[in-house]
Amino acid sequence: MRAIETITGRVSVLNRDDVDTDQIIPKQFLKRIERTGFGEFLFYDWAKEPGWDLPSNPILVAGRNFGCGSSREHAPWALEDYGFRAIIAPSFADIFRSNCTKIGLLPVQLDAETCASIADAGEAQVDLAGQEVRWPGGTAGFEIDPDIKHRLLNGLDDIALTLAEDEAITAYERSRERPGPVTTAI
Repeated sequence: MRAIETITGRVSVLNRDDVDTDQIIPKQFLKRIERTGFGEFLFYDWAKEPGWDLPSNPILVAGRNFGCGSSREHAPWALEDYGFRAIIAPSFADIFRSNCTKIGLLPVQLDAETCASIADAGEAQVDLAGQEVRWPGGTAGFEIDPDIKHRLLNGLDDIALTLAEDEAITAYERSRERPGPVTTAI
């Protein structure tokens, strides 16, 4: 996964509350397990609506309770594959937030008024190291779990975190080895 330090660019705005994962990526597109190729199906049903236009920018500003519904991992995969690197919203579903951080997609929680101001500005910079969002006309700090921040700053997915502990795992396995043949009692 790519490391995140600063994400800068135009923002796309999805001014809808309670966007569930089935709206992000409908169930008929969940037949694959690879993490790429889902961006073209992002908001599939909404994309058919007249006037729908959601540019592929690095930052998405969304409404309250973004990512609610089922716990499908495909929703963050589709958002990332479409080109988003950060999502700014007043609130997120917990499992969705966790799934985002596991693939290098940064969820940033800010109040609704601040989200609206960023959306109006049309561009922003998300500084993960400084835990701050800057846009023309404003700045806002955000909270993030220190372990998640470390993972994202260093581009560490679950496998990379496990491999980082290789020496400790090997030492533990060696400590559990028993000399001689293994016998079973009859």
